[in-house]
Amino acid sequence: MSEKIIPIESVNPLEIFGVNDTNLDLLKNHFPKLKVIARGNEIKILGEESEIDVFEKRFALMVLHLERFGKLSEYDVRDLLESEPDYLPQTTPVADVLVHGRNGKLIKARTPNQQKMVESCRHNDLIFAIGPAGTGKTYTAVALAVQALRNREIKRIILTRPAVEAGENLGFLPGDLKDKLDPYLQPLYDALRDMLPSQKLLGFLEDGTIEIAPLAFMRGRTLDNVFAILDEAQNATESQLKMFLTRMGTSAKFIVTGDITQIDLPRNQSSGLVQVAKILRNIPGIDFIYLNEKDIVRHKLVVQIINAYSKSSSQQKTENGNNYSNQL
Repeated sequence: MSEKIIPIESVNPLEIFGVNDTNLDLLKNHFPKLKVIARGNEIKILGEESEIDVFEKRFALMVLHLERFGKLSEYDVRDLLESEPDYLPQTTPVADVLVHGRNGKLIKARTPNQQKMVESCRHNDLIFAIGPAGTGKTYTAVALAVQALRNREIKRIILTRPAVEAGENLGFLPGDLKDKLDPYLQPLYDALRDMLPSQKLLGFLEDGTIEIAPLAFMRGRTLDNVFAILDEAQNATESQLKMFLTRMGTSAKFIVTGDITQIDLPRNQSSGLVQVAKILRNIPGIDFIYLNEKDIVRHKLVVQIINAYSKSSSQQKTENGNNYSNQL
């Protein structure tokens, strides 16, 4: 029996092992012939030398993934453990820091698909980032906009959302129009607060360098020399989405984000985001990035919740189809 001690130096051991050692348990289950002991900043393996060699390679891939993307989920670990022996997770270089945020926070792409957003933004002026909640679509888009502003690539940032109520009535909220809309636009403010000092952000909002407004406020304007983000675009109708896209000036970057599984439009209105890929897919300078549950950077339960709802929706469609067939 051989013994091997692997030091963990470049990453936090807790992030490698996962919450409640979930990642470590996956490792142990994948290598049942080995005895795996985690102690502080090292991991000790006992077993056959050939098995230890395979374990060491897989563990190195986990460390490499965490270094590159700042995140190692259970899904990532499963993929790395089940991949081909010579597989390397992502061939693109380490993502540069997009923004040095508040309190020393380094803001960068944390998943492969977020990194695709970053790379695509360098080559395309219009990007659609589509995926479920918690995948960092909006956050990455805002970071790219702040980076462009700091690099003086653009003069202004415009962040907008359709003012569609998710089961709530804005009319009952107190205050004027701004007071009613600000809570709805809060996720955009939250992202900016992570990336800019409070006084600088306040100054940018006051002088119009950063504008946060409902989608309806974009009508009739030409957005030139700006980085514009349309968030929650699944709640924009086809005419609203077309209106926003045709605001694009000669020197502008646009990112459209949305989740087509969470449409809050009335039943008699269809989402423009659902159809837009068919309409614009073959136009040079436009790119579509699709994120999925592997990109979720929120609590691990969010992944399970999204998968459960997706499964329920699929079952309901199947049942409805069977009921329809029985009626014929």
